[in-house]
Amino acid sequence: MTRPTVYVTDPDAYWGGIDDAVARAGLDSPVLALDLGALEYNIADLRRRAGGVPIRIASKSLRVRSVIDDVLARDGFAGVLAFDVDEARWLATESGITDVLLGYPSVRRTALAELLADDVAAARVTLLIDDPEQLDVLDAVAAPSSRPVVRVAIDLDASLTALGDRVHLGVRRSPVHSIDQIRHLARTITERPGFTLVGVMSYEAQVAGLGNGVPGKALMNTAIRAIQSVSMTELRHRRGKAIAAVREYADLEFVNAGGTGSLEETARDSAVTDIAVGSGLFGGHLFDTYRHFQPAPALSFGLDVVRRPNPDHATCAGGGWIASGPPGPDRLPKPVWPQGLSYVGTEAAGEVQTPLQGEGVAHLRIGDRVWFRHTKSGEPCERSSRVALIGRDSSGGAEVVDVVPTYRGEGKCFL
Repeated sequence: MTRPTVYVTDPDAYWGGIDDAVARAGLDSPVLALDLGALEYNIADLRRRAGGVPIRIASKSLRVRSVIDDVLARDGFAGVLAFDVDEARWLATESGITDVLLGYPSVRRTALAELLADDVAAARVTLLIDDPEQLDVLDAVAAPSSRPVVRVAIDLDASLTALGDRVHLGVRRSPVHSIDQIRHLARTITERPGFTLVGVMSYEAQVAGLGNGVPGKALMNTAIRAIQSVSMTELRHRRGKAIAAVREYADLEFVNAGGTGSLEETARDSAVTDIAVGSGLFGGHLFDTYRHFQPAPALSFGLDVVRRPNPDHATCAGGGWIASGPPGPDRLPKPVWPQGLSYVGTEAAGEVQTPLQGEGVAHLRIGDRVWFRHTKSGEPCERSSRVALIGRDSSGGAEVVDVVPTYRGEGKCFL
């Protein structure tokens, strides 16, 4: 499937078409728009990059249940990586998703109790652990004799370390890094009543979440790609041994790994059975800095111009939808249409107002709409109750074909 590039070659036609479509539909700002053609391209490209390895949908980067259900029904996709216990139970029972892996440990006792009291959810949801004390919490919530057997997976640290842990490339997640550590935890789980070990997860953030093609940063990009290559070589070797060690104690159903930015490299690991992907479906501007792939910007959001403080500035309502990670300009939404807009350095993207400057300001009037691309994907849908689905008519013009609720639109507030 050819990557749509009209948003580059003719941004007025692409973003202006979306703007006209949501205006005709009478949708107030802030308005989220999901271009279905761009989404289809991203789905196809992710499958191509995965090379036949099933893709597990990372729900925190979507937060739109109808989209999760739709993508999950496609060939090449299997299971969900959830981010919260209540969310995992909801997806398992309301959407009927039979394979939900919780991507983070939890000690939320009320939520865990509700999960364990639901036989259907308990059979479909796998909890993530990296410490025996997390098992103690579950036993305190409900004794093994009074609950279903709890499905658990081990979180294996995928970071690259050296000199003990004085050099650490990756995220601070699991303390389980070595073969001996994962073997000991696997033995502990299998020897305790009330638990069954069904999987392993590991997330190579230093590869999946780090751009290696940043414009104007040739030396840095070369260094990052070299480090990523070393990291994946080390991880494939260590992860293979770790999975073999765990299989001494349990018949694993899955080994989950990777992310949007590492699909090709993670797919080369024979120990991995599925790869997590989220933000790559909606195509945030974070991925503009990756050399080896380029998703289409499927999701965007529009804000109303509500003030003209002076001829050099226009102010939008809202806009501070900041992505997770180290605070910096790359975590801000990116104004893309009209062209020629940038943030005011002293304010940037604000919670209730976002002033803009640049040559694109000259033609903006109160009531006009400015369109932005998000950095990742979870942050815009967490701040809006609905998403307009954008299709194309026979002449290629944009039109709103449906409006669907986000998690928030369904009355859900998770993490």
